[in-house]
Amino acid sequence: MRVAALWFPDWPVQATRIDDEDLPATLAVARQHRIHVCSDAARRTGVRRGMRVRQAQAVCPDLVVLDEDPDRDGRMFESIAAGLDDVAASVEVLRPGLVVVEAGAAGRFHGSESRAVEMLIDAAARRGVDAQVGVADEIATALIAARVGGGQVVPAGGSRTFLAGQPVELLAAETSLHCDHALVQSLGDLGVRTLGELAALPATAVTTRFGADGERCHRIARAAADRRVAPELPAADLSVAVTPEDPIDRVDAAAFAARQLAAILHERLRAAGLVCLRLRVLAELSDGTRLERVWRTREALTESATADRVRWQLDGWLTAGGAGALAALILEPLETGPPDIVGALWGEHRDTTRVRRVVGRVQSTLGVDRVLVPRLIGGRGVAERIAFVPYGEEGGVEKQGTWPGRIPGPLPAHLRHPATQVRLLSRTARDVTVTAEALLSDVPYAVGWGNRRYRVAAWAGPWPVDAGWWGPEAQKVARLQVVGQAENERHPRAWLLLWLGGGVGCWRIEAGYR
Repeated sequence: MRVAALWFPDWPVQATRIDDEDLPATLAVARQHRIHVCSDAARRTGVRRGMRVRQAQAVCPDLVVLDEDPDRDGRMFESIAAGLDDVAASVEVLRPGLVVVEAGAAGRFHGSESRAVEMLIDAAARRGVDAQVGVADEIATALIAARVGGGQVVPAGGSRTFLAGQPVELLAAETSLHCDHALVQSLGDLGVRTLGELAALPATAVTTRFGADGERCHRIARAAADRRVAPELPAADLSVAVTPEDPIDRVDAAAFAARQLAAILHERLRAAGLVCLRLRVLAELSDGTRLERVWRTREALTESATADRVRWQLDGWLTAGGAGALAALILEPLETGPPDIVGALWGEHRDTTRVRRVVGRVQSTLGVDRVLVPRLIGGRGVAERIAFVPYGEEGGVEKQGTWPGRIPGPLPAHLRHPATQVRLLSRTARDVTVTAEALLSDVPYAVGWGNRRYRVAAWAGPWPVDAGWWGPEAQKVARLQVVGQAENERHPRAWLLLWLGGGVGCWRIEAGYR
């Protein structure tokens, strides 16, 4: 098998330009108030992915920032994919901005592989649209070759030689490879710099250390046999279809039908104990036109992901000039497999589809902000390092800074009520306070908590914090780690004490260690 991959760099930016040709060259698309994708012109001015929007606009005052719109990206890419259908019979979309084609069959039809690749590039040509192509024996190798650039054509049988010199960071650069970014970073920390070095490691050792994700990365690095493009796989008929009473000509109505059909499809797949890896979307229009598109994923499609892809397709088809109304919609799983049950024996359930579905129903009933999850955001204390964000939303990017007065790890396991007042006593039964020089007035000897007394076995600090001194909400506190043990207890206790300033009784238990 020979595979050609066409990659459209920064596709969300290119899609916005197709939608509006009057947009300037310095353009970026934002997600969660951070730069998600930016144009080459914006990068030349210093704009980078992950920047805060305000920071990017400060670097490039002429930068135009648009909100992320996956529907627009999918709709605009359909016109590109439709042009490729005229060159090759087996075109599969991995995501908007990336397709793979069975180059062997296309080469035999058009006379040579190079001629077929040239025709694919010509078919994808649009004003203001850039594309890079890569050809190899495997899908993953072709994706990497496309990202390397320059129309990289890997000779037959030369995939491993080509991959040997490529940096290991390329595994995380392409989302369709489904290589965990943290895993790839760990490989770099361990001294594995290239894919050749990764391939040279024993497969058993990599799998033992990193699990199924590590095995996937190792298979890509050693150019292991991959799934075929458009394989002929015998499969049970699990397709689902809907035929509306009246043809649908509105995108929102078509999207609602797509979501319902996706739910029916995944219910049928669950009943059969299967997941979908390659999906064909077929639409019959009122004028008799029959359209179809194949979507391929390395990870199993979820119900939400299926609905999104079908919505993108219908949006592209219905908004195309001269297209009729939707008379029938068919979803056909072309490639299925058993669900991923790695880790089930050890209590790890990797498939969170059911959890997400339940949480989504709760959020739709009670409100999005009623189901929250903790995220680390950075700070000096304990409570201020954590923010609660609605489930499913991104957030919790740790704030940059040195944070003078930051509590060192390990952090306390649980917070206590801020009104928990204690006394820190010296050997002479005097209260230990924090002086103006941010030092303890005496050596701690005991902690008095109501009628209980704990002898101090160890302590660390204090860490002073003078925050917000320039405004009305000035905060001048200090924190102290203390380990104490009562006479009738076998094990010591540890607390994080908070000094609020003043005199006697100004220590609070902010958090406790376990």
